[in-house]
Amino acid sequence: MKQLIVNADDFGLTAGVTEGILDAHWHGVVTSATLMANGAAFELAVAGSRRAPALGVGVHLNLSEGRPVVPASRIPTLVDDRGLFHLKPGPLLRALLRGRIDLNDVATELRAQISRAARAGISLTHLDGHKHVHVLPGIDNVVIRLAQEFAIPSVRCPLEGSPGWVPAFDAIRRGASILKQYLVGREVSMFARRFRQKLDVAGLAYPADFYGLSYTGFLNSQFVHELLVRLPEGTSELMCHPGYPDAELAKTGTRLLAEREVEVFALCSPINKRLVADAGIRLVNYRVLAGLTQPEAVAA
Repeated sequence: MKQLIVNADDFGLTAGVTEGILDAHWHGVVTSATLMANGAAFELAVAGSRRAPALGVGVHLNLSEGRPVVPASRIPTLVDDRGLFHLKPGPLLRALLRGRIDLNDVATELRAQISRAARAGISLTHLDGHKHVHVLPGIDNVVIRLAQEFAIPSVRCPLEGSPGWVPAFDAIRRGASILKQYLVGREVSMFARRFRQKLDVAGLAYPADFYGLSYTGFLNSQFVHELLVRLPEGTSELMCHPGYPDAELAKTGTRLLAEREVEVFALCSPINKRLVADAGIRLVNYRVLAGLTQPEAVAA
């Protein structure tokens, strides 16, 4: 049996991103989203999730962007002089390896992010990380402990399955940019391979295959079509970033702006929705992966 979780990251980042994710769920193939507890549109996302009962919602753990949930004074090794997160994954990894990050600070902030989402009344399906920081050494152990503490049964493992075909059909047209993202995907997958072993020991669930990492920022209808045609047996996850660009999004400094609206179109494509049905693919979310609900309960 082929099952596919289509997870939209950055739920609650901005109003435009949040509305785009909801549209891609109601009118497309998105089945799951991960909520940014420190996002500018957190409350809007929570309200939207109540209008989308078939949408599985997890937490998008964030240590790299915006203002933390707890007071900055409680997590001094994670913030700058303005009290903001400032370490992108590369600098964060280097700081971890040099012992400049207090993992107690990491646990304090990530626990607060999960708690905020849980207090909002959301039945959390899984955890993942903004820019995949949850697989970095040391942080990975914190995330596993928090999943167990909050009885969250699943955690994303961004080990990209057989990705060699992913950029092939578009590489010539896209050039160096997509090659750079492909190399990022290989680096993240290296950490995720070790992380998978830790998830197995902890008894936490994750999809057998994962896609979308090498194509972040380049995901279009053609990519979705290729993935659906090639989808393996078992449960897979497609990570995506749908949304509508707005002024608040531009302020974040993300490179994913107009690209998010392209993803909304791709995920709502009638051709791709029909292919899901024709290929016998079940659209599911992390609730199904953990055995908390039946596949029929997830809207296609």
